[in-house]
Amino acid sequence: MRPHGLVPRLQPFTSTIFAEMTALAGRTGAVNLGQGFPDTDGPAGMLETARTAIAEGRNQYPPGPGDPELRDAIAEHRSAHYGLRHDPDTEVLVTVGATEGIAAALLALSDHGDEVLLVEPYYDSYAAAVALAGARRRTVPLVYDGDRFALDVDALRAAVGPSTRVLLLNSPHNPTGTVFTHTELAALAGLAVEHDLLVVTDEVYEHLTFDAASHVPLATLPGMAERTLSVSSAGKTFSATGWKIGWVCGPAALVAAVRAAKQFLTFVGGAPFQPAVAYALRSELDWVARHRAALQDKRHRLADGLRAAGFGVRRSEGTYFVCADIRDVAADLGLSSDGVDFCMALPAAAGVVAVPVSVFVDDPEPWRHVVRFAFCKRDEVLDEAVYRLTSVCRHVPHGVSAPGECC
Repeated sequence: MRPHGLVPRLQPFTSTIFAEMTALAGRTGAVNLGQGFPDTDGPAGMLETARTAIAEGRNQYPPGPGDPELRDAIAEHRSAHYGLRHDPDTEVLVTVGATEGIAAALLALSDHGDEVLLVEPYYDSYAAAVALAGARRRTVPLVYDGDRFALDVDALRAAVGPSTRVLLLNSPHNPTGTVFTHTELAALAGLAVEHDLLVVTDEVYEHLTFDAASHVPLATLPGMAERTLSVSSAGKTFSATGWKIGWVCGPAALVAAVRAAKQFLTFVGGAPFQPAVAYALRSELDWVARHRAALQDKRHRLADGLRAAGFGVRRSEGTYFVCADIRDVAADLGLSSDGVDFCMALPAAAGVVAVPVSVFVDDPEPWRHVVRFAFCKRDEVLDEAVYRLTSVCRHVPHGVSAPGECC
């Protein structure tokens, strides 16, 4: 008889690195650049719309597929920005954040014996969702391309086998900050069509790209609209990560499959937040443009400070995150160059929390020396983190002695 307790396939997922590192920040008083949530609120009009919805009594169950006003706004947004046409009644589903959307999609589309192909590093919920579905995951790592992380399409092709059912792709990519190019995505689309794969795309950072990078939804490429479920949310775009309002868009048959799984997970969520997100999608994209510009400045601010402290900073083309090579800093501080050990020791050594990238992969060896920092924080928080890091590292440039001077 099997012992009582957690089933074996879920035993690796009893905790998350984000919970552990946030708790460590609380215990040590360290600046928390580990977990990717902003420390400022989203647009005032969106917040006021939510308050009005609460006051007007929109506090009971919304319709199962989501508030019709929000589904209409999502469809309008996808059409205006990407030329993708979705029937809001059958091809748009509101979920409790993108995390639920992805989990429900994998529960609906993969089964025991199926393989789900992931690009690693992957967001930690992906592996758990594959396990929940009873499927198997197969991973292919990103590769270094100068200071950028790139998609290895040849390795992806080699990984596709007779049991491969679903490809789960994240761009803009967490944790690396890579935004996949049109060329990379076109090659991947050809692979999906050739092997008749279903594709789930995590696009929660769709509006948070920097410099010349731009987000290309995979569903816009030839042969992909009919096989792709596109997942996004309001959390990152509108700095409302605690609202947990996400959505899944795609062909009616696939969305119906996701809805069948989703309705027995949470049924519905966030009733008064849904009209507020609908308002934001229609009226607050100017705020998003300013927000993106501010995040780009914050990326520069933190990246310059990390370089001054001796980190080997990698290019970030989008998201909230910048990745860095820790080996020189670890040597300076007398710490391990293993990312997990380094991140556990850094709060005591320098008063800053980061996240090791090696926890987001199946093969940790190439990623042991890489950690992720979040720059979606107020400037004074970033400056304090930089000051703490540069104060304890021998790489600090002459004259850098106060927050912000290295930026």
